[in-house]
Amino acid sequence: MNNIPVAIVTGASRGLGAAVACWLGQAGAAVTLIARSEAKLNQTGNDVRRLGGETLVCRADVSHYDACRKAVDKTLDRFGRIDALVNNAGIVQPISAIVRTDPDDWRYNIEVNLIGPFNLIRAAAAALNRQKGRIVNVSSGAANLALESISAYCTGKAALNHFTRILAVEEPGLTALTVRPGVVDTDMQTFIRQEGPRAMPADQADYYRQLKDRGQLEPALIPARSIAWLALYAPHEFSGRYLDYDDDRISKPALAVFGERFSN
Repeated sequence: MNNIPVAIVTGASRGLGAAVACWLGQAGAAVTLIARSEAKLNQTGNDVRRLGGETLVCRADVSHYDACRKAVDKTLDRFGRIDALVNNAGIVQPISAIVRTDPDDWRYNIEVNLIGPFNLIRAAAAALNRQKGRIVNVSSGAANLALESISAYCTGKAALNHFTRILAVEEPGLTALTVRPGVVDTDMQTFIRQEGPRAMPADQADYYRQLKDRGQLEPALIPARSIAWLALYAPHEFSGRYLDYDDDRISKPALAVFGERFSN
């Protein structure tokens, strides 16, 4: 096990996180899978093992520090080290104007999208430093946009970008970065298409519908391939940066390492 890279991936039960875990499995990594749905995590685990990886399933809500700490402890007990952390878990809800949003819903969004990465980083930092490890925080283009009715999501992702810059300064032995995964064909986009028309301006809601209708949503495996490459190979010069998944410095070597699709 000493020569096998060990990664933690949050939000690994579906979509982008599950695809990241599968790419890592195809590379022969050991992957701790974290999400709230154990049944779906077990399915991801089966896929990762089929592709050649090892897995540890940890059902946890990343907004709770103790749950994150226990997942880190279990990872170290099972695999002995942590080389990479991919903070992918995220939620877009509430979709609502600020003045009509339930305060608890707004707070929980921040707890998942911003405090969740903090919790995992805080819990895993010592182990990551021993390996000169990598942290990939999955951000969003929404971090740089003022989008109506998804204020918590935009705010949390903007804060995550700056948090990562500070982390890179404080922990120079680590490589910590944020990545924009593009607009991905996942359950989050389905939720936006369903709920957006109730709260968003009509043109904004229509934009999300047209992305699907025109086939402009990216399949999860494409940005996931870039994220997996960053988790294993991101050069230290990337630390502190906010990068695009389709940046040639990332997408081209990721394609060269992993190939077009999963091996089986």
